[in-house]
Amino acid sequence: MSSYPVQMDQKVEIKDFFDPVSNTITYVVTDPETKACAVVDSVMDIDYPAGRISFEHADEIIEYIRSNGLKLEWLLETHVHADHLSAAPYIQEKLGGKIGIGEQVTVVQGVFGKVFNAGTEFARDGSQFDKLFQDGDTYQIGNLRCFAMHTPGHTPACMVHVIGDAAFVGDTLFMPDSGTARADFPGGDASVLYDSIHKVLSLPDEMRLFMCHDYGANGRDILFETTVAAEKNENIHVGNSTSREKFVEMREARDATLDMPNLIVPSIQVNMRAGRLPEAENESGQTYLKVPVNVL
Repeated sequence: MSSYPVQMDQKVEIKDFFDPVSNTITYVVTDPETKACAVVDSVMDIDYPAGRISFEHADEIIEYIRSNGLKLEWLLETHVHADHLSAAPYIQEKLGGKIGIGEQVTVVQGVFGKVFNAGTEFARDGSQFDKLFQDGDTYQIGNLRCFAMHTPGHTPACMVHVIGDAAFVGDTLFMPDSGTARADFPGGDASVLYDSIHKVLSLPDEMRLFMCHDYGANGRDILFETTVAAEKNENIHVGNSTSREKFVEMREARDATLDMPNLIVPSIQVNMRAGRLPEAENESGQTYLKVPVNVL
């Protein structure tokens, strides 16, 4: 993709943090020259049956950044997640940095603002975030020149972030033996997802790809790093030049069998607000998460 400023000679340091509850991998991405860093797809802990949130996972990331003398510049969300809650505001309060997401978050906010009856006090203009990325936008992490690729299909706001020789693909792709993400959420589209995947696969073959989730397919250990070449050749859903028609048929049939993610109700309400809870509803400061009946 000549229109994107790929810089494979820029090597980045990447530290992974795995959350076994949501099978999410969070990354701290560091410029080794300046010690500037970004956090990609952080996780806030929730005991859903008890309605309690906590920040053990985020505190581990904060400690890593502090103990290594890093400066946090960005908190990146690859999309509005439906399977875990973002801890971006909590980390930002402790360490600074800007929270960024794709500009089509406004579409997601429009759809789910209605689903959750969020009311007129809930802004649907993306103003909860510090930066709304457009396709091809560039930004810096220290001396690293980074860019965002709009990759809709799973959700309208999905963005792949390319940082030096590494790309953080969100849910656009999984490991080769696990295929691709579902495309049946509101605003999702299997045909659009196919195009987005091939946009990613047009990056250099040696580009490192980092997954947002892994579920240990067929009982193997958790894996989260692969390459463009491996996805092209081995991905069970799109590898070996799988046609659009075959992919869409497979994806739509598979999606029809899938249950909703366990944490979709709290996750979207929080993540469409950039990781913040809804406004308090009484003088004691109590906040509530709503469960829409017969909607999802």
